[in-house]
Amino acid sequence: MPVTVIVGCQWGDEGKGKIVDYMSSKMDVVARYQGGNNAGHTVVINGEKYVLHLIPSGILHDAVVSVIGNGVVVDLVGLVKEINEIEGNGFEVEGKLLISEQAHVILPQHGILDRARETSLGAKKIGTTGRGIGTAYAEKMARRGIRACDLRHKDTFVRKYREFGAYCNEVLTKFFGVEAVDVEAHLEELLKCGERLKPMLSDTVTYMNNAIASKKNILAEGAQGVLLDVDFGTYPYVTSSSPAPGGACTGLGISPRHINNILGIVKAYTTRVGEGPMLTEQKNEVGERIRKEGGEFGATTGRARRCGWFDAPAVRRAIQVSGCTGIVITKLDVLSILSEIPICVGYETPSGRTNLLPFDVSDIDQCKPIYETMKGWECDLSHVREAGKLPQPAIDYVLRLQELMGVPIDMVSVGPDRRQTLAFGK
Repeated sequence: MPVTVIVGCQWGDEGKGKIVDYMSSKMDVVARYQGGNNAGHTVVINGEKYVLHLIPSGILHDAVVSVIGNGVVVDLVGLVKEINEIEGNGFEVEGKLLISEQAHVILPQHGILDRARETSLGAKKIGTTGRGIGTAYAEKMARRGIRACDLRHKDTFVRKYREFGAYCNEVLTKFFGVEAVDVEAHLEELLKCGERLKPMLSDTVTYMNNAIASKKNILAEGAQGVLLDVDFGTYPYVTSSSPAPGGACTGLGISPRHINNILGIVKAYTTRVGEGPMLTEQKNEVGERIRKEGGEFGATTGRARRCGWFDAPAVRRAIQVSGCTGIVITKLDVLSILSEIPICVGYETPSGRTNLLPFDVSDIDQCKPIYETMKGWECDLSHVREAGKLPQPAIDYVLRLQELMGVPIDMVSVGPDRRQTLAFGK
């Protein structure tokens, strides 16, 4: 099996971190291929909660090497803080974490530019976290970025940082009309973080390909979800990278021919953070109940997630792009509070019915969800340890989702702990 890719098939927050952690016990390498520290993975082990932002969830397993790939943008200060927190909880990091020397770094100015841009957009804002992830990717593509390898050469890093700081101040003052930033104010902290991280810098492309050649078990994890992909998501309300499985190839430097398993993670309902279309959103008491029961608040930002019914056309689009070989349904237990559970099975449009989420947000605005309703089970699922012992209405619900998605469901999650993950259909 050399490479399995785990991908979110909604708008992120599907519970990928838990599934990565669950599968990591069988892996030799867990690698993150895109995104920044705007995405948090929450893992619960024996009742203890751990929140990861940049470091792959495999770090919580002793025998696993964790890799931050070249497709990730790295907040130096944030990563050092995360390393300290993980070590403070008794987990080893040094010797188990490799950071791509080609990964681009996020500087304080990226976040300032990000927030200035969002403010200038007013009602048309994207809904970013303001952490500078999109700005760092933009500067990468503009060939003004600073890479992790620059940390090895202090003079080079300082020169590039000062040049970028001067450029940012030009943009901030002349375009956005805000105050310039003291470029030197952050330099000492950045250099200190660089010294801490230098021993972890590596040619991760060679490492990954050698691991594949050695037939090691490798898990590649993305952040966010396919419906936030910069190419395939609800543009412009998207992230700035490619969460789709193709991003694993460019974000880790591996060939597509080595990927033979793509596991899509899908929440039993739908959530979204930030702006952008969400056709099944419930802006009512039911939406609030789901949010409260599911703890639907961002692991990194604490932002409340918008909640609604399962949207099959949206998930079908993500599966079409991803080529999933299997699906994991998460948070099935959250729906135990409901006596009836609607499912969006298609959309009505001015030109007729469609079973796929359109790419153009203007077309999405013309869509109206078509619902069918399933019977709820109204009982606690958190203690169930075998899929066959789920109440029949819960099994029926999962089987209906499988039918609508057209991909086998491999696992079902009924709670946040590792032990609350059930094999399904095998």
